Amino acid sequence: MVENYMVCNCKQVSYADIADAIQNNAKFDDVLKTFDSVQKITHCSTGCGGCHQKVLDIISNIMNGAEI
Repeated sequence: MVENYMVCNCKQVSYADIADAIQNNAKFDDVLKTFDSVQKITHCSTGCGGCHQKVLDIISNIMNGAEI
């Protein structure tokens, strides 16, 4: 398992929170659609937006088979 860490400080969303939200997502075919779903569940990247790229990178890595 990947070490858990805070990704979105504004909304207190961790790597594990994002991974859990992805696991609850039915489709894994589109990073941007998955980002929208993760954002609705966790509210990440809705504050300052500074974590936007980090969240996209995490989603992409998980969808490409990185450890959760």
